[in-house]
Amino acid sequence: QLQLVESGGGEVQAGGSLQLSCAASGLAFDGYPIGWFRQAPGKGREGVSYIEPDGSSTDYTDSVKGRFIVSRDNAKNTVYLQMNSLKPEDTANYYCNYLQWWGQGTQVTVSS
Repeated sequence: QLQLVESGGGEVQAGGSLQLSCAASGLAFDGYPIGWFRQAPGKGREGVSYIEPDGSSTDYTDSVKGRFIVSRDNAKNTVYLQMNSLKPEDTANYYCNYLQWWGQGTQVTVSS
């Protein structure tokens, strides 16, 4: 059983930054990749970023490339999503995920 808990969301003006965290417990953390997803009101869930178990490979959706950075600290069982140059269209509830396990989400609101 895996538990994922996101934190770090909040309200920020356009151009600002936030760092999200995804804290994991219940399974050997360094054994699995983690995905970040987001869901805006009235829209479907969108994949944002992905990181391999050892952090050696990452991927991003085109709309966040060059602005978001995903990283992980396996010693702390935590994955981070550094979000820079935020835009109003980044407003969404952000979730971390591995297979069928999802966190509860953390809300990010970017005002113009």
